Amino acid sequence: MPDNPSINGYSHAMSATEIINELPKLTEAERRAVRQKLSELAAQNEDIELCNQAALEGALTLDRMEEEDARRQQG
Repeated sequence: MPDNPSINGYSHAMSATEIINELPKLTEAERRAVRQKLSELAAQNEDIELCNQAALEGALTLDRMEEEDARRQQG
């Protein structure tokens, strides 16, 4: 399957703006598939993957800190 879809031999490439404008028309399952593909593409770039990992670790640390703070305030 080619990267550029073609209809009747005509290849149509969409701009980022066109893609973004079409997103609200997608079903939740289609948006999930788009998110998954974007995640896969990002993982192919080592710098992006490292940033994503650092962001995830930071978010998890923040979650733990907020939970600990909430426990201290309750007790």
